[in-house]
Amino acid sequence: MVATAVKLPSITWEPLPIDYVLPDDPVENIQQPLLAAALTDALQDIIKPEMLIGSNFGLVATVNKKIIVKAPDWLYVPRVYPLASGIIRRSYTQNLEGDPVAVVMEFLSDTDGGELSMRSTPPFGKFYFYEQILQVPTYITYDPYESNLEVRYLEQGKYILQPADARGRCWIPQLGLFLGIWAGERLGNQINWLRWWDADGNLLLWGFERAEQERQRAELLAAKLQELGIDPNNL
Repeated sequence: MVATAVKLPSITWEPLPIDYVLPDDPVENIQQPLLAAALTDALQDIIKPEMLIGSNFGLVATVNKKIIVKAPDWLYVPRVYPLASGIIRRSYTQNLEGDPVAVVMEFLSDTDGGELSMRSTPPFGKFYFYEQILQVPTYITYDPYESNLEVRYLEQGKYILQPADARGRCWIPQLGLFLGIWAGERLGNQINWLRWWDADGNLLLWGFERAEQERQRAELLAAKLQELGIDPNNL
């Protein structure tokens, strides 16, 4: 028997029509926007103007002349081309508008397996879309119900699950950071968060944590000055 060759889809990178209605999928879990916002907050010190970091933001590809849009819960693109003055970016088409997407992240829902779906026909499973269409180098999935974090690298055209280190953290090479689960409170919410650590194992702080750290340093400095007989208010 002669094997039938698999017909590969035709993929092009075309601008999204101005009148195209982007999907407005509901958020399945109230934790999803909180998790996404916390991830971005901790990166404020390393974010550059040319980067694109977003959540529930449409990624566009034209497959067999059909526009396909998927909106991951969180994404990172190292460099995008600037838009003309007054134009708001409503979606992103890689290679046309800037670099390929480097990292995508999905928070798994309890009712829909789309985040891990390999459906290879329209509307395409998200796993298939990120792996075979966009070919995103790093795909992260997090199950907030089970507090299970999985990181996959694209190797020879397929996603390979990467083991976490001894501390339960996974290396994200495109950002040069570790990602892991951290239990604690943020803005009154006591849940398991996803957090970043640098290569030396230092936790990247959220904005309010950085502000509190600076406040404590200022108080310590003031106390030391007062011990020396110097009134810090006169400096």
